Amino acid sequence: MEIKTERLILKPLGIEYLNSTFKYSSDFDTTKYMMYLPSESIEETADFLKKSKEEWDKESPEFYEFAILFNNKHIGAISLYLNENKTNCEFGWIIEKNYWKQGFTFEAAKALLNFVSNNLNIKHFIAHCDSENIAFYKVMEKLGMKRTAINTGRKNRSSDENRLEYQYELII
Repeated sequence: MEIKTERLILKPLGIEYLNSTFKYSSDFDTTKYMMYLPSESIEETADFLKKSKEEWDKESPEFYEFAILFNNKHIGAISLYLNENKTNCEFGWIIEKNYWKQGFTFEAAKALLNFVSNNLNIKHFIAHCDSENIAFYKVMEKLGMKRTAINTGRKNRSSDENRLEYQYELII
């Protein structure tokens, strides 16, 4: 499966992207606001990519992890996790810091949102982020998502403190 945009290709994230995934997933600047990152080892990244591939191989996946390719270079990933009855889904994304502020995240997220809406018939989208991750929630707002909750108790992997988390939603 491939989703193409003007500048990007989204395709299944798998072990062939091990080195490039580990590059951005282990970088503190890129992951400081994330709950499950940074990756602590290349083996941890490999395990994640193997699980992503196994999920792609299922007849009815519970989640989709896409590699984001720009000029055939892997620059990040975007994910989609379905709820139990597959009536809504949660988005997440990560972009290597050398590609920030170029519109790639919005372009990939918009393409995935359209694909899911048209092909999986899901019309309710959710995303969460650390309250200080301004770039992340600005993309959500640009997608038309609205802040629907502010939660306490978020624990990012690279931080010892409990933080605030924003929840955004979009219903098409």
